[in-house]
Amino acid sequence: MSAPQGAITYQLLLEVTRPATVTVGRLGRFTLPPGRYFYTGSARRNLEARIARHLKRRKKRRWHIDWLTTHPAIRVVEVIRSTLPECELNQRTGGEIPIPGFGASDCRAGCGSHLRRIGPLPASRRSARE
Repeated sequence: MSAPQGAITYQLLLEVTRPATVTVGRLGRFTLPPGRYFYTGSARRNLEARIARHLKRRKKRRWHIDWLTTHPAIRVVEVIRSTLPECELNQRTGGEIPIPGFGASDCRAGCGSHLRRIGPLPASRRSARE
């Protein structure tokens, strides 16, 4: 799918297939329960290059999201591009904050985190893994 004209923000829909313990830089160590999560980010330039980097499993960890996208129990299942400002898109997502401060080190809108848990895995995915 191509990006909307002027898109500078994106969301990664992540599936955590089993409990995943991750250490996220200085934020610390967290265990994410199985479920679906949205990560909201932006790129002022080279949006597609940023997204392509996030989709790589092997890379040097630079951003908070890198600790998730390199974990074997976590996979990106969809990428959504948007023209909405990053924090507005993130706040519209709703959901629970699983890791305070995640991806929000430069956030001025009080998002609390740019990672949101939006719910459990769909039943079809759960039963396939059980």
